[in-house]
Amino acid sequence: NKKVKTKPIAYIAVVMSEPKPPTPTPGDTYKGWLFKWTNYIKGYQRRWFVLSNGLLSYYRTQAEMGHTCRGTINLATANIAVEDSCNFVISNGGAQTYHLKASSEVERQRWITALELAKAKAVRMQAESDDSGDDCPAVPPTSGQGGGCRNLEIQSTLRTLGSKVEDLNTCNDLIVKHGSALQRSLSELEGIRVGADMGEKMRQVTERATLFRITSNAMINACRDFLSLAQNHGKRWQKALQVERDQRIRLEETLEQLAKQHNHLERAFRGATVLPSSFSNPTLGSKGGVPGKGDASDEDDDNEFFDAMEDPFDELSLASNPESPQPLELEPVRQRRTRIPDKPNYYLNLWSIMKNCIGKELSKIPMPVNFNEPLSMLQRLSEDLEYYELLDKAAKCQSSLEQMCYVAAFTISSYSTTVHRTGKPFNPLLGETFELDRLRDCGYRSLCEQVSHHPPAAAHHAVSEKGWTLRQEITLASKFRGKYLSIMPLGSIQCLFDKSNNHYSWKKVTTTVHNIIVGKLWIDQSGEIDVVNHKTGDRCHLKFAPYSYFSRDVPRKVTGVVTDKDGKAHYVLSGTWDEKMEFSRVMQSSKGENGTEGKQRTVYQTLKGAENMYFFSSLALTLNDPEEGVAPTDSRRRPDQRLMEDGRWDEANAEKQRLEEKQRTVRREREREAVKASSPEEDNYQAMWFEKLDDPVSGETLHVYKGGYWEAKDQGSWDVCPDIF
Repeated sequence: NKKVKTKPIAYIAVVMSEPKPPTPTPGDTYKGWLFKWTNYIKGYQRRWFVLSNGLLSYYRTQAEMGHTCRGTINLATANIAVEDSCNFVISNGGAQTYHLKASSEVERQRWITALELAKAKAVRMQAESDDSGDDCPAVPPTSGQGGGCRNLEIQSTLRTLGSKVEDLNTCNDLIVKHGSALQRSLSELEGIRVGADMGEKMRQVTERATLFRITSNAMINACRDFLSLAQNHGKRWQKALQVERDQRIRLEETLEQLAKQHNHLERAFRGATVLPSSFSNPTLGSKGGVPGKGDASDEDDDNEFFDAMEDPFDELSLASNPESPQPLELEPVRQRRTRIPDKPNYYLNLWSIMKNCIGKELSKIPMPVNFNEPLSMLQRLSEDLEYYELLDKAAKCQSSLEQMCYVAAFTISSYSTTVHRTGKPFNPLLGETFELDRLRDCGYRSLCEQVSHHPPAAAHHAVSEKGWTLRQEITLASKFRGKYLSIMPLGSIQCLFDKSNNHYSWKKVTTTVHNIIVGKLWIDQSGEIDVVNHKTGDRCHLKFAPYSYFSRDVPRKVTGVVTDKDGKAHYVLSGTWDEKMEFSRVMQSSKGENGTEGKQRTVYQTLKGAENMYFFSSLALTLNDPEEGVAPTDSRRRPDQRLMEDGRWDEANAEKQRLEEKQRTVRREREREAVKASSPEEDNYQAMWFEKLDDPVSGETLHVYKGGYWEAKDQGSWDVCPDIF
């Protein structure tokens, strides 16, 4: 009996106090050696990795930890993928991808476990930060930082509370177990007769009642400890939260004052300064915007991908105005305008509007035209054709790999005019269109249509006499984080060539507008693009390096590698997204010898547009020029946009509100009709010139031009067009 009585009591003590085996936790620092892929020449190189506070950093040696970090990736936005027994990949979907190899499968699994735990915590911390409007990244606490000490204290308290909760769960299980046993003994006791068995049954009941009482006392003590701990720290956290709230209010007030002072000083400077006459005609290839250095790759020598000959044998310069007539043109080409009215200098308290937009989708927030430029998003989309000549040249290529280089350069060139374009384009109204007919000038014509309002989506179709077709559907998602504005284009772009039947597709990178509240606005492009040839399997991987003040590399850097379907590299690309791109054939043989072919250079350079004309390029200046014969839904006919271009901003704001209210009324009526028809509102609206189809080649679904627009223009028949203006 003694053995029976002591065994359960000993079990309770073991369960409540037994230490758990050590496992990686989200707050732990994890270190070790891994092999990191560097380039095609050096392959995998041994690096020292440190995982701490949701950040994975690496160094060449342990000795570098105190002074030189070679690269860091934030796990909050990273994807972790296992390739085989020892290899795994970490990518943040943007500018960083680490291909890593562990020394064994066991070591790889340890890293994967630690990374997943760290990622889970980082995602949770980011969600909490987003909810509060604070976008500060998590940084490792140091001995000199009060915030770091407070973080350690909170983490320690949370671990203690978690341990107490586990104790409560254990006590609960034991109470259920011993309570059931006690209930069975009592039921058996009621059913026996007074006699020899009575004494034995009473002893069993007594033992089980004792176990139940011990377990209950343990539960009561654990509850008391948990409650006391939670109450004590709850009061402290409430005080700390109130302090943080007060500090945030004071910070908002300070920022508002700074914004007002900055605006006042800027207006005073503009009024007192006379710009030199050369301002509107800077030299070709000049680069402005963000001062300082661009973002480099994480290691100095890891960018030396391949050997290639340096002799340029072909250069395509696009600095000339594509709108100018050709020398052999038989008929005169329309002379297009080269300037628009100067931008007025209106005062606007930016912070008073933007402080209520933190964390929200900006497409759903009405904004005054003071933030805009006098072009619609459909016209901005048409600006992708600024360097259409790259596609003309691609159509002539005999090699699909060389053609890929020109398509990739065209992909990058669509960002070349955005470096100073901080104005927001007008959100198109549902059903709004924009045509760009340059058939006689440049051999192409294009059509855009707004096919959805929420989410805003635009479809674009362009076709050229030189044998290529460009089509895209773009949906914009934007978030304001207090310090910057992120614009994430969603959707696909496709380019088809008639002669080769090559079918390319790619997506756009993220655009970030910095210094929203204080300072001069500047734009950065960052992320990665994969241009895929669905016919041959060729691929070009492009990397847009984000701006970094501490980088030693050029700003706005872009690098890329063109590979065939087997993953073999044939070309490398390098340059900047705002100025030029160069591509070189990979010539290194197994013996390290170079081939005879040289570097082929594709250059696009732009004249820096004058600030008083919104930094528009020569093409952009012509997009809103009134033209006869365009559809009544064309962006050129939009009244608020026209008023803004003419400098009548107060009237433009009033007209913009009228158009938005008119669109809301039409939308409500369409929703009522959809309810009557028992069909979703999205199915109730049909685009005029595009239809949604599944592309069998790329496997994507997008709006494709169904024809009829140019025929309607020739006939002057616009009966299908709605009254949106």
